[in-house]
Amino acid sequence: MRVKICGITNRNDALSAIEFGADALGFVFAESPRRVTKEQARNIIAELPPFISTVGVFVNEKKETIIDIAEYCGLTTIQLHGNEPPSDLEGLARFKVIKAFRIKGEQDLKALSLYKPHAFLLDSYVKGVMGGTGTTFNWEIAKQARQYGTIILSGGLTPDNVKEAIRTVTPYAVDVSSGVESAPGKKDASLLKKFITNAKGK
Repeated sequence: MRVKICGITNRNDALSAIEFGADALGFVFAESPRRVTKEQARNIIAELPPFISTVGVFVNEKKETIIDIAEYCGLTTIQLHGNEPPSDLEGLARFKVIKAFRIKGEQDLKALSLYKPHAFLLDSYVKGVMGGTGTTFNWEIAKQARQYGTIILSGGLTPDNVKEAIRTVTPYAVDVSSGVESAPGKKDASLLKKFITNAKGK
């Protein structure tokens, strides 16, 4: 099982996540308590070992700005976490692209058929909040989403429920942010280790 630790804001959290076995780190470039500047992200990424995926999270951002930040920081993957239309993915062909969807019910899955990203990230719907809510949604819906492509499961995952989530959905990867934090934007090393260990079944 692949694990993405999202909302990385500092070097220590990044290196701890990798030490415990994370495959990808997420950097938020949108309104959030976990938001980083492109300079902060670049400095952290410069210290990472090879073979770690670095994901930039954007919400309804201009394509030109996304490309500028991605190239400046050395991002390998772009995550579109807003209401971006399918055409927005076309201009980002040089990167791996994840398209996020906030799920309320089965009807929300219909929109996935309009997109062709490298993976879909399924998050919980909370009104007015684009991510990092710590709220779960019906995992049976996520299971159905696999017919549309590669699924990354997010939304309210914790060290205590990630095994059950993986058993239910069998996603390509799991993504966590608030579920391994001591405060918004600050990871808890013991929770990081427990989450990654449980997700990978070590």
